[in-house]
Amino acid sequence: MTDEGRYVPAMTDAVTPFEIAVGDEQLVDLHERLARTRWPEAETVEDWSQGVPLGYLREVCEYWRTSYDWRVREAALNRFPQFRTVLSGGGDEPLAIHFLHVRSPAPDALPLILTHGWPGSTTEFMEVAGPLTDPEAHGGDPADAFDIVVPSLPGFGFSGKPTRAGWHVDRIARAWDELMVRLGYERYGAQGGDWGSLITTRIGAQNLGHCVGVHVTMALAGPAPEHYDDLTPEELDLIGRFAHYAEHESGYSKQQQTRPQTLGYGLVDSPAGQAAWILEKFWAWTDNDGLPEDAVSRDELLDNVMIYWLNDTAASSARLYWESFSEFTAGDMVVSLPAGISQFAKEITGASRRWADRVFTDICHWNDLDRGGHFAALEQPELFVDEVRASFRHVR
Repeated sequence: MTDEGRYVPAMTDAVTPFEIAVGDEQLVDLHERLARTRWPEAETVEDWSQGVPLGYLREVCEYWRTSYDWRVREAALNRFPQFRTVLSGGGDEPLAIHFLHVRSPAPDALPLILTHGWPGSTTEFMEVAGPLTDPEAHGGDPADAFDIVVPSLPGFGFSGKPTRAGWHVDRIARAWDELMVRLGYERYGAQGGDWGSLITTRIGAQNLGHCVGVHVTMALAGPAPEHYDDLTPEELDLIGRFAHYAEHESGYSKQQQTRPQTLGYGLVDSPAGQAAWILEKFWAWTDNDGLPEDAVSRDELLDNVMIYWLNDTAASSARLYWESFSEFTAGDMVVSLPAGISQFAKEITGASRRWADRVFTDICHWNDLDRGGHFAALEQPELFVDEVRASFRHVR
């Protein structure tokens, strides 16, 4: 149907198969745009402090244009079943949501919804899907098996783009519960990182009667006023890390929070620009030795960039910041469900145990890891799988 001239999908319980199928004309257009890139002058420093270095980005874009094989990568991304269904999350604009749904051969597998953030996508979970769903085939215990559901956030990837305001994290959390129940899961776990951590925490706080436990890799919990009188060395370090982020790393966030539409014009028109906007975060937020590829392979990095580029989602994905920052108040979140928290070494920031206890009142698993960063499932898939398994053993 239409609403003031805009297409709005009809509300339906249908779940339809989906496959990524990019037309040749899109690839030709991409290669032509890369070849015609209008480059700025080089930075005036020897490091990344002014942003992605010109030499590095030119090298990556040349590889993208001449060596990266989307057809091979597309086939790899299609190896797991994908679907779309229309969800509302309790709002008045239903939206088609894309998701992976991989069932386990184990009869008692626990359903688990995994949520990515920005600048991530469902590609983050490609290497962990097999071990999570079929642990026995990967040297694990079949008692740890999951059925996994991996949705693309609204305005991200192959999900629909909202045409009205209102798709903030609270609504997405309700939509994810709606999705799991639609798939026949009256009992499920939830996991997430970045925005996925916040959405997963909201699922736990909403406690609509179906989620039995949560696991996050980015615990969003800060100190109480009385904690400032006796901060531990660990807590002082966490405060310092967040201060560094706020001072030196958060410009992207302020732009996306305040003017996502303005940003979109440049990024949807320039693949080099879109790549730079994303790759800078993989440099800043991964556990690397100087280059993003130290933590994540170049093809995996470009797989993720392609999901943004092919779907023109620079503005629609950035809009989640505009929608959600005004909705986010850490103090109003209390999760009484069993919760697992895994803090990887190079995460943007984190929480001390007493800070986390203010939000998560039943922490059943806690681990501070000595490696890995913000994109844990991509960077350290084996550790990520171990952490998820350990967390949800408490609710099976």
